[in-house]
Amino acid sequence: MKTKEKSYEIDMCNGPLLGKILVFAIPLMLSGILQLLFNAADIIVVGRFVGPQALAAVGSTSSLINLLINVFIGLSIGSNVLVANYYGAKKEDDVSETVHTSILLSFICGTALIFIGLFLSAPMLSLMGTPDDVLSQATLYMRIYFVGMPVIMLYNFGAAILRAVGDTKRPLYYLLLAGIVNVVLNLFFVIVLHMGVAGVALPTVLSQIISAGLIIRALMKHEGFLRLHLKKLKIHPHKLKRMIYIGLPAGMQGAIFSISNVLIQSSINSFGSIAMAGSTASSNIEGFVYNSMNAVYQTSLSFTSQNYGAGKMDRVTKILLLCEGFVIVVGLVLGNGAYFFGRQLLGIYTSDPQVISYGLIRMAYICVPYCLCGMMDVLVGSMRGMGYSIVPMLVSLAGACGLRILWIFTVFQWFRSLDILYLSYPVSWAITIAAHLICFLVIRKKVMERMKQPL
Repeated sequence: MKTKEKSYEIDMCNGPLLGKILVFAIPLMLSGILQLLFNAADIIVVGRFVGPQALAAVGSTSSLINLLINVFIGLSIGSNVLVANYYGAKKEDDVSETVHTSILLSFICGTALIFIGLFLSAPMLSLMGTPDDVLSQATLYMRIYFVGMPVIMLYNFGAAILRAVGDTKRPLYYLLLAGIVNVVLNLFFVIVLHMGVAGVALPTVLSQIISAGLIIRALMKHEGFLRLHLKKLKIHPHKLKRMIYIGLPAGMQGAIFSISNVLIQSSINSFGSIAMAGSTASSNIEGFVYNSMNAVYQTSLSFTSQNYGAGKMDRVTKILLLCEGFVIVVGLVLGNGAYFFGRQLLGIYTSDPQVISYGLIRMAYICVPYCLCGMMDVLVGSMRGMGYSIVPMLVSLAGACGLRILWIFTVFQWFRSLDILYLSYPVSWAITIAAHLICFLVIRKKVMERMKQPL
């Protein structure tokens, strides 16, 4: 008899792949878009009802927030890969231990982040050169946001566990409900209560409590391998070690990428608050394209992990090719579509023509060739799914992050303009794709040779 949970799950190890990849990825894309709507609602409401300084304040925090939380979010990738590996190999006890370790770890990480955010927000924003007319509002937004970190971590780890078995629909439903609450409270706190940036930060936290609570409830009521028992919450050292081995390099990669983005944000800050506001609005639109492509990366990660756990390497190669084709289509259609309708889309965030002009400069260099970023990430997903996380981290840091930082201190200094600054993105993506492809071919050969050896 088919349980309710089984109706949400996907058999990734048997049968045709394309349809299952689409069924997995599309709800995940919509989930990513809904998560972005939390921040978009913040930006639109403050841009329309508070002013350009408030818009710049909220937007200028995103790269710093990502820097501070990416290491911890990376551990959820380790959780996803580990659950999928054990699930594909039908190891029920290992799945259960990984689930309980992951949930407890997520709460510990979220609690630690509260203190990191409260104490580091102001000094780090100052270090980034955030203008004085923006600094106090940006600091307030970040501090309120970080108070909600435990529930944000619980949602991310819980959703990673459900994704590992193909369930991308329930996280979507939970985010939809939370997103509606977020938008309604944004409008009420800002327009009716006149709370400014605090009025958009607080609803983000409250809505995340809803989505996290629903994820935990789903795991507690699960009738299969994933069932969560609060009394069994425990850190299992072996599972934690493997989670860290896979997830920490991914998190460090994200954090160091964020350092390059913080440097770029600091360079943007030097052009003034109007340029900052344009970059903020454009960056938010880019996020919708990126999250759609990131859904294909997550698909590659989960499908590869399960099939690797089941020893089906022939399907791993097919998964990579299908996901690469898929992400190219998504990147080209959404990225170029965003730029084509850029003026209208930026107009949602602001009516200031100068802000819109600055936003269009950024979109030309990032949205149009954005499929390159997606191609790079899908290759990383395949390698991480096979348990190789350090190699893609090192390649990404050298190829994308290192080159970008070098660009800021050389080419950008020689030809100081926003065009030259933004050009660092597509150049670094193209070089890193070539390096990742070589690494994937070497790793695949190594894994297949190991699998042919007698036990």
